[in-house]
Amino acid sequence: MFEFFIAKRYLKSKHKLNFITIISILSTLGITIGVAALVIVLSVFNGFGSLVTSILVNFDPHIRITIKSNEAYSQLDSLSNVLRNMTAVKSYYPIAEGKVMLIHNKSMEILNLKGITPNKNDDWGIRNHISFGNFYTDNKDRNDIILGLPIALRLSARVNDTVLVTSANKIEYSLLNFSIPKTTKFTVSGIFEISNREYSTKYVYTSFKSAQKALNLGSNFTGYEIRLKNIDDSQNVKAALEKKLNAKYFTVRTWYDLHKDLYTVMKLERWAALLILSLIIAVATFNILGSLTMSVVEKQKDIGILRSMGSTKNSIMKIFMYEGILIGIIGTVLGISIGLIVCYLQIHYNFYPLDASKYIIDALPVKVSAQDVIIIGLVSLFLSFLASFYPAKSAVKLNVSESIRWE
Repeated sequence: MFEFFIAKRYLKSKHKLNFITIISILSTLGITIGVAALVIVLSVFNGFGSLVTSILVNFDPHIRITIKSNEAYSQLDSLSNVLRNMTAVKSYYPIAEGKVMLIHNKSMEILNLKGITPNKNDDWGIRNHISFGNFYTDNKDRNDIILGLPIALRLSARVNDTVLVTSANKIEYSLLNFSIPKTTKFTVSGIFEISNREYSTKYVYTSFKSAQKALNLGSNFTGYEIRLKNIDDSQNVKAALEKKLNAKYFTVRTWYDLHKDLYTVMKLERWAALLILSLIIAVATFNILGSLTMSVVEKQKDIGILRSMGSTKNSIMKIFMYEGILIGIIGTVLGISIGLIVCYLQIHYNFYPLDASKYIIDALPVKVSAQDVIIIGLVSLFLSFLASFYPAKSAVKLNVSESIRWE
């Protein structure tokens, strides 16, 4: 394959250094830097995305079904049968959730009270994050409640202290009837501490029955929380449930839907970084176009001689196409290698640490995605191909007799 051989020879200039060679080197370096930057930055985004997801999913269900109206309670039996027969569902249980006012001494906080009946075999939730006291049990003699550490500090509440809880429903009822709102006494059985500020400052937890009592729900509840065997099945299970449930009565949301705004912002940041860093590769491939165009002008005599010796137009085009693609391949391979090396060093040696007193992690999170690496490599090679096409086309159009007239 003589076209490839000649293309390699053209990459190595006969002179020690000339302008075309410098541009070719800069093109290779530009592609290398751009590809390496894309691999590293996207891996960091993947790392942060995985970290955020692990934190959120540790306290969120994979799927949450919310009851929208009282008419939905007549269909709960059929809903239970649907969930029971779905092979992707690992566990599910009803929840009772609502706004409440917590009062301790002279301090007051407005929070979300959540009553749950989790499976003892579940490895998620606040069970594993109790810093003081114990995880609550369904104690018939008293109502237990678990507070986040920031809430406990604001209320000056400790384990075994008694707090008063009144729901928004009871407050509304008392205002309409000009009476004092009824309160329910809860005993602080535990205090949890987590890195997720949203849950530690906005939620308090109790048993399902105690929540029903405090929220004045009677025997009703507000929805179901579902845990799947595989979190990747969330969208498929959601779609299946939406087909079987009446949208007037139930709302089905996945863990992604519960924090859609956050994930949308993260996705926009990822795409913005991708587009900006892709400009580096675009500029480098533009340099390929310039260097190959000048190379075609410089190699006019060579082109004429090759054509006179019987080389076809297709062969001439291949020579310059191969030359540009070789620059792209070298830059892409070097860039991917550098990017993967940097990611490996960060994953195993944490050479870019973070201040643990300010952040919830001690090092920049990195997660390499094979799909991202492949896409980056293919895009880089495709741009190199496009940049090589025009100069190769112009080489074919050269007049053979004019190029070798004085030879």
